[in-house]
Amino acid sequence: MPILEDLGVLDQVESAGFPKKYGATMLWGSDLEPWSWYFRETNRTWPHAYQVWRPTFDKILLDNARSNGVRVLEQCIVTAPIFGRMSNALGRRALLAYEQSQQNKGKGSAFRVTGVEYRNPDGSTASVHAGWTIDASGQSAILGRYLDLRQWDNYFRNMAVYAYFQGASRLPEPNAASNIFIESYQHGWTWNIPLADDTASVGIVVDSEIGQRGISRLGVSDYYAEQINSAPRTAHMVSNAHMIATPRVIKDWSYTSQRMIGDGWILVGDAACFIDPLFSSGVHLAMMSAVMAAAYVQAVHADPSMRQSATNLYQQLYRKEYGHFRELARLFYSSNRTVDSYFWEARRIIGDDDQESRRSFIRAVAGQAPRGYERAVLDKGHLPTDLSDAIHQIEAGRLQRAANFDRIPIHDAIPRHVSYTSLR
Repeated sequence: MPILEDLGVLDQVESAGFPKKYGATMLWGSDLEPWSWYFRETNRTWPHAYQVWRPTFDKILLDNARSNGVRVLEQCIVTAPIFGRMSNALGRRALLAYEQSQQNKGKGSAFRVTGVEYRNPDGSTASVHAGWTIDASGQSAILGRYLDLRQWDNYFRNMAVYAYFQGASRLPEPNAASNIFIESYQHGWTWNIPLADDTASVGIVVDSEIGQRGISRLGVSDYYAEQINSAPRTAHMVSNAHMIATPRVIKDWSYTSQRMIGDGWILVGDAACFIDPLFSSGVHLAMMSAVMAAAYVQAVHADPSMRQSATNLYQQLYRKEYGHFRELARLFYSSNRTVDSYFWEARRIIGDDDQESRRSFIRAVAGQAPRGYERAVLDKGHLPTDLSDAIHQIEAGRLQRAANFDRIPIHDAIPRHVSYTSLR
């Protein structure tokens, strides 16, 4: 929301008719009844977001870029990145091998991206050159795929199937206006997102391998219907609704990139990394990383000597934010212990693959008041013992430090002026 305000498009977003999103309602964890959390519990300045219809929302942003002097080419398809003269003489495999050898020697990137080739709507080809190429191509991840930067996350090997309905029932007040509804069931979880014009996005998230077998057995539509009917409350909400589009399948395996910045290129949004959609974090990460990428380009352009430190900071901040959502999603999955099935059993093991992200997440949630979406799961879920102990240990330490601070007789101290004969 602050980014939309800074861009000058918040009024347009507010007038677009998107339902306001005040929080989420979930059937998850130890409770047998749905429970809710709200943005206002932890953010009084911005007590709501929006359930946006992406074609409208994206066009608002695109038109705003155009009105600010950006040359926009629509319906064009990027076919390949363009590299510097030395790199263009190599084939892709040789280029990647040479790049890896330079990385192993600690010499950084071996090549510079200088633009892209693309295909026009009429089939003709063209190219554009730039000082910086920012890859915002989403899960297509044009540069990430070309440079073989992707690293898959084995913990989130899921698959989503979703469709749009009209006439689906909404949650009862006070959540009916806009809350997303998430329901865990035997084989995974469902979402129901209320949109404008009495439309709802309804999807399932299941294990990728099992889901593919189910689709091979039944077909996409029948498998989708089978899974929706396995989630009682979601099934009830769409029982009298009309499906307005054939269900679509997306493989939502999470991933990150070995590097997010190189010589002349930057990855933002899903082109850099993708996390499980449990918390609808994709747009947030995309817009946050776009702001950081803009700041990076400006800083390096103004002072080239800042490049390495700015590169490190961009990747550090992005990975920290990504890691926080990843740990939160893993915590949610591992704490849902009331459902007995392969899907949940396979996701109950937290693992020790990324200790720094784990420690960062524990520090972030420890000491928070029991409100908001992060602390809600601490009350509603069955936490792994090691995670629960670590959180409580940090909270106990903070309470002890606060008690010690209260014993310091700071109120008896009287400030006095000190004169210096010289300042250096």
